[in-house]
Amino acid sequence: MTASTTPSRGPLLKTLLSLAVLGMLRITRHLPLSWLRALGAVLGWLLYALVGRRRRIAEINLALCFPQHDAAQRRRMVRQHFVLFAQAWLDRGWLWEGSAEQVRSRLRLRGAVHELQSTAPTLLFAPHFVGMDAGWIGLTAHVERRFCGLYARQRNPVMDQWMAEGRRRFGEPHIVAKSAGLKALVSALRAGEPLYLLPDMDYGPRDSVFVPFYGVTAATIPSLSRFARMGGARVLPILSRLTPEGYDITVLPPWQDFPTEDVVADTARMNRLLQEWIDETPEQYYWVHKRFKTRPAGEASFYR
Repeated sequence: MTASTTPSRGPLLKTLLSLAVLGMLRITRHLPLSWLRALGAVLGWLLYALVGRRRRIAEINLALCFPQHDAAQRRRMVRQHFVLFAQAWLDRGWLWEGSAEQVRSRLRLRGAVHELQSTAPTLLFAPHFVGMDAGWIGLTAHVERRFCGLYARQRNPVMDQWMAEGRRRFGEPHIVAKSAGLKALVSALRAGEPLYLLPDMDYGPRDSVFVPFYGVTAATIPSLSRFARMGGARVLPILSRLTPEGYDITVLPPWQDFPTEDVVADTARMNRLLQEWIDETPEQYYWVHKRFKTRPAGEASFYR
């Protein structure tokens, strides 16, 4: 074969690496949770040392959001975040392939759990804490009803299949592709399927509004307000916290006086409440994402 017709080794290597990672997770999921968390701590320290680009993003985010802390305090927060991130990543092995008994025993639902049985159209606001996947599994494993969730196809087909199957393992959830558009999601809401949303990242300028997040202007998708209005739905926050015993998944009471006629004010309210929850366990929020990537016209990037 000529160079132009030789098959690329890239996809094959990615497939082999993915299979190796899945093989490791299928072995480590049998470990006692304390051992698995110790392994995650080691992996987190390695990631902190080796993945400089993501470390720098987290440092910039924390400098913007917690200017009252000095540089040494923020470095400790970043190191702890990498540990928690790695521990939560390893936990996907037992979350998606462990026994049902094991999964349910490690995921504890707390708070206004009874609200999940309501037939009223419901939006579940699930912020990007490291335990976000545990939150979804906890709901579908413990609550006997059908939930609706969004799914973005992964580029790697091996990981895509594993993630998709893992998120479908309990309760026969209704999974909607992000490309399906609003109609499918609104229909699910009106049919009584609680919709699990994670709208607190920077998804670019399209359909976003600029509202404060820790006092910094941040592009934010106003989907909670818009879906609540279109589907006549209420909002229940779902907070997932990693603990030594597994995860605490807290269901907060429904928001009052939401939505209003002002989608920007509604979205600013979402960010204000999110700040309060982050302040309780700041290291567990997803700081390796470029939360302030999209800037207003003429404003320089923070991440250069």
